[in-house]
Amino acid sequence: MNKLIHIIAGARPNFMKIAPLIQEFQKENIEYKLIHTGQHYDYNMSKIFFENLGIPEPNIYLNVGSASHAIQTAKIMIEFEKVLLNEKPRLVIVVGDVNSTLACALVAKKRFIKVAHVEAGLRSFDMSMPEEINRLLTDQIADFLFITEKSAEINLKREGISSEKIYFVGNIMIDTLIMNLKKAKTLNSLKKFNLKKSKYALITLHRPSNVDIKENFEKIIKIINYLQEKIQIFFPIHPRTQKNLVKFKLNKKLQNKNICLSEPIGYLDFLNLMSNSRFILTDSGGIQEEASYLKIPVLTLRKNTERPITVDIGTNTVIGNNFYKAKACIDDILSNNYKESKKIEKWDGNTAKRIVAIIKERILSD
Repeated sequence: MNKLIHIIAGARPNFMKIAPLIQEFQKENIEYKLIHTGQHYDYNMSKIFFENLGIPEPNIYLNVGSASHAIQTAKIMIEFEKVLLNEKPRLVIVVGDVNSTLACALVAKKRFIKVAHVEAGLRSFDMSMPEEINRLLTDQIADFLFITEKSAEINLKREGISSEKIYFVGNIMIDTLIMNLKKAKTLNSLKKFNLKKSKYALITLHRPSNVDIKENFEKIIKIINYLQEKIQIFFPIHPRTQKNLVKFKLNKKLQNKNICLSEPIGYLDFLNLMSNSRFILTDSGGIQEEASYLKIPVLTLRKNTERPITVDIGTNTVIGNNFYKAKACIDDILSNNYKESKKIEKWDGNTAKRIVAIIKERILSD
């Protein structure tokens, strides 16, 4: 019987989650194929991450490109179904919460192929987020739900999912971080961008709710301008953010006193800059986790987080676009009055090993 496993990746956050899995599959001589949907097609958003993380060339590239949520999801489903009809894998592994995650899970399930969801059960409880819809629907049809924290198990059980499908394995993003931290620290990233250790704040910003709505973006610009008065800023700017900065003419409101704007950068450079920063301002889910592991203060530019453990025992504070809350947190950090991170259970670099052990026992043993 075919024991082939498909691993799905489509966007930058996926790449960091599949790298440890691929490495573990190779160690265990497990037959797999990497399917890249092409959801992120920009070099710095895709190919450079493969190079940084040592991910092999995809076996199959669907090349769907950018589009609306409906069109992109539909194109992935159409192209991935053709692959499944030909390949007939035993298991499809999807990670995270992007359109590729839901699209490939849905196609596999309708072809009676088992689905594993890595990073299952995370909830922001904000249905205006496309990612929340992807998470909810993927978890309802997945056969194996691999979770990063205990809150995810509570969410899944509340949604009627059997505990027999749920496996607390830890955080695979932290596997990737641990695997690459030593290498990242050897880079001259600080020199490249004219930065000094612990003397700058790092910003990432890309969510539609923040950058597609002028009023919200304007509030974040106000926070950034205050921050510039306190500390140097390094801001690798996402294509969506750059486009809307110009579209809304907010580039005229963004002060240029103490900020370094850059194109998106590779994972290793980013990891170096993250680990050397004084603190991080972000709307990314994964960065909340990575910063908490690294014990770097992180302020989240969202109204909520699907990763509550990063707030409860990590270094994360959710500030939304509230200027006064941001100002208070920034002042606390710079005066060394901010909270410290505690050790988070199973965020230890062994998540991929746990996942593969379960797959070998439950899927590949016969």
